[in-house]
Amino acid sequence: MLFSAVYPSPAGRMVLGSDGEALTGLWFQGQKYFPAGPMEENAALPVFGPVRDWLDGYFGGDAPDPRVLPLAPAGSEFRRLIWDLLLDIPYGEVTTYGALADKAARRMGRYTMSAQAVGGAVGRNPISVIIPCHRVVGADGSLTGYAAGLGVKSWLLQHEGAI
Repeated sequence: MLFSAVYPSPAGRMVLGSDGEALTGLWFQGQKYFPAGPMEENAALPVFGPVRDWLDGYFGGDAPDPRVLPLAPAGSEFRRLIWDLLLDIPYGEVTTYGALADKAARRMGRYTMSAQAVGGAVGRNPISVIIPCHRVVGADGSLTGYAAGLGVKSWLLQHEGAI
């Protein structure tokens, strides 16, 4: 069973998802890849308290550490590797899909990795903002794809002072 709660962020309404133990999802309302299955609303679920506190800090201008939260995004081993690398991107900074591909290749003991494959994994990140997929930009620094839309991505990067 997936449990949910709503968080009214300044960048748009967000839905928190949990399996009851950890945060499994954080989506902007209506974003691409929003879960289609049933969710039971339970705003009092204990895991949601620290997540709300984290989001309050983030949207309040702090740079909270995402690794303090119990995160459990569901995905393939490759996707989880990419999402783990996203957690290393510092607040207020950006990186490119190519740079992430290089890091992923090294971690996997390979010489190369497709930036497009990395982009696919980044785009399927189920825990927006906390796992900071918004901090990944194109090779030329341009804002490229974001499941919640480029307007939200731009807002988040401006909020962090990255652009």
